Amino acid sequence: MNTRTLLALLTSSTLLQFSAHAANNWPQWRGPAADGVAPAGHPPLEWSETRNVKWKVPIPGEGHSTPVVWGQRMFLLTAVPQGNSADGGRSQTPTAEYSFDLVCLDRETGKELWRRTCRKEIPHEGHHPTNSYASGSPVTDGEHVWVHYSSRGVYCFTVEGEPVWQKDFGKMQTRNGFGEGTSPALADGKLVVLWDTEGESWIAALDAKTGEQIWKQSRDERTTWSTPLIVENQGHKQVVVNATNAVRSYDLATGDLLWQCAGQTANAIPSPVTDGDLLYVMSGFRGNAAYAIDPAGRGDLSDTEFVKWKLTRGTPYVPSPLLYDGTLYFLQGNDGIFSAVNAKTGEVYFQQERLPGVRGVYASPVAAGGRIYLSSREGVTLVLEPGKEVKVLATNKLPDPIDASPVVIGDELYLRTHTHLYCISEG
Repeated sequence: MNTRTLLALLTSSTLLQFSAHAANNWPQWRGPAADGVAPAGHPPLEWSETRNVKWKVPIPGEGHSTPVVWGQRMFLLTAVPQGNSADGGRSQTPTAEYSFDLVCLDRETGKELWRRTCRKEIPHEGHHPTNSYASGSPVTDGEHVWVHYSSRGVYCFTVEGEPVWQKDFGKMQTRNGFGEGTSPALADGKLVVLWDTEGESWIAALDAKTGEQIWKQSRDERTTWSTPLIVENQGHKQVVVNATNAVRSYDLATGDLLWQCAGQTANAIPSPVTDGDLLYVMSGFRGNAAYAIDPAGRGDLSDTEFVKWKLTRGTPYVPSPLLYDGTLYFLQGNDGIFSAVNAKTGEVYFQQERLPGVRGVYASPVAAGGRIYLSSREGVTLVLEPGKEVKVLATNKLPDPIDASPVVIGDELYLRTHTHLYCISEG
């Protein structure tokens, strides 16, 4: 394990959201520190449909939900059509009823331990042909698991599958009917829920134990698909949200707006990452923007000294950036075009390099054991050597598209394709 990476992880404030055991799990979207890094991970370099597959299980329905993991339990979302066929592409009015499910699997075998249906209904709107009705991830603390199914409600279960509470916030109207897909964030007993829509947008903190509202703030935003990031700066916890009109930070305790910074593109999707000092925020739809922001500022930080550097080339549309060992790695748009910069200074190490064998990418890259794992919509996962140039260590192919992001726990790599969940391991 890279020593500097481990030290950075141990000092990262985002780990304060969970107990010390969180570093050995994958409790939330983007992993223990929400930056795509598995600090104790050493997954295989190579695999195929017939090599280094510990288990493979079918996942009924549709969903790009990246699993979360605590101990021997894995949790993911899937929307299962009730009938002979699914529907709901962007140009369609849904007619099929779906079962919106939370599934718990045994991490050792892939066996389904339990399944809970959060709701059954005909969706009120469709989604982009490459989206799904179950694209967000749950979050867990090892005792409970929380689900933000957007228009289908917010739910809390025990890890044994017992329902605790649920909330219904109505129907979300998404831009161009692209569909929904944001994950909740958890810290200090608060569940943070983002509701950016074509109607009234807001962000709220709920009591994680009861579901009662602690605070709620209106937002001047249209649809946003980014997941909030909770960070600590100077002893103060902030909720940072990427969005089109502005990146904003809210006080976790009160919901007060602390600062905002303009400059992102439309359809903001990538989630922020942090090294505990600066925040890194990107977007890449009909434009390019990457900002390094000092969260110690207050008020409007646009064009101030609190924006430490910015880039206007090669930034991602859907995939979130990877922050690993002081370097930011990110894709261009949804394409297999890769860049890397020094996180502190913005110095470009390489920019807009074409990755071999990879075209479309929705999954966010992850890092473990001194390697970067990057999965594509062609079912290809490249293993790259971190550094100042692109070096491919292995090219691995599975026979199904991958839109969910990889998950790493110890020596095991988990890949959710459109139809199955794989456990990749040499053991």
